[in-house]
Amino acid sequence: MGVWRWRRNPLRRPTDLFEAWVAFAALVCVLLVAPAVGCVTGLRVDGTLQRAAREQRQERYLVAAVVVRPAAAEAPEGAGGAPAPQRQAPRRTQIVAAWTAPDGSSHQGTVPAAEEPPRAGDRFRIWTDLRGRLVTRPLDPGSASAHAAVVGLAAAVGAAVLAETARRIVVRRLVHRRYLLLDRAWAAAWPDWGRAGAGS
Repeated sequence: MGVWRWRRNPLRRPTDLFEAWVAFAALVCVLLVAPAVGCVTGLRVDGTLQRAAREQRQERYLVAAVVVRPAAAEAPEGAGGAPAPQRQAPRRTQIVAAWTAPDGSSHQGTVPAAEEPPRAGDRFRIWTDLRGRLVTRPLDPGSASAHAAVVGLAAAVGAAVLAETARRIVVRRLVHRRYLLLDRAWAAAWPDWGRAGAGS
């Protein structure tokens, strides 16, 4: 609308039309370019995360473990060797468990208890690699898509904010230039302002 309004206006200054075109370009960026940037970014991130999820599912295994005994509690020491007061939220009980890796090797280590209270002989499942080393749960495809959607949305919002910021910077510089030109014109007209026969 700004471009159309200034198209044939006799009061139009060159900067008015330029400002209208800048506003139009910013609007196009916000409505078309920013969503396209977000969509492309989201699709690329989703592809990367889905590949990572497939690789993790191929490299990580859910194996059965058996509770051997509770792990020895290690209380943090305060000043003078006395146990420090508990300031953190209670963690899950640590236990010593035994498991057999997918390659057939036997392992034993400290892991968080699956149930409270843990009892010796209880069975539960843990994630390991092929050699039996503990690993985190593999990335879920749904979670990967959700992360990609968030990244795509952030990219779209960032592109829109960038376009609007650029528009505001240009408009501010144009306004500054207009005031500068007005001050110069006023300074040139001031000596003869209001004098008879001066043309003012």
